[in-house]
Amino acid sequence: MSTDPDFSAPVVLDTNVVLDAFVFSDPAAMSLKQALASNQLQWLATKAMRDELARVLAYPKILPRMAFYKVTAAHVLAQFDGQATLVDSAPRASAVCKDPDDQKFIDLAVLHKAVLLSKDKAVLCMRKRLVGLEVKAQVAI
Repeated sequence: MSTDPDFSAPVVLDTNVVLDAFVFSDPAAMSLKQALASNQLQWLATKAMRDELARVLAYPKILPRMAFYKVTAAHVLAQFDGQATLVDSAPRASAVCKDPDDQKFIDLAVLHKAVLLSKDKAVLCMRKRLVGLEVKAQVAI
């Protein structure tokens, strides 16, 4: 599901969205990738999010896919480092996710009233609650 981009709000990207954009070159993530590369979007992230990405990039099921797409973990992390604005971790938001691994994305989006881009069902099912906290959760830009 893609909607018109909101370039005025910062974005928080969950790890799967980062993988889609920088590893798998998913066509649904291309407008996001272009907006990030041209600095049209402010991507907010934390050290914990970068650490999670680095950990996921070393997963045995991801390594063959990275080889197929001819990308390395170092390349993906360089994209992260060059395009994400690192900020402090956010305090726990009032909206709590069923999946504790996703909470850091929700917390950061709530603190900064950001657009939260995720493919995770545990996050997307919270859309109505997040709208009340001035966060728009969606699949893609």
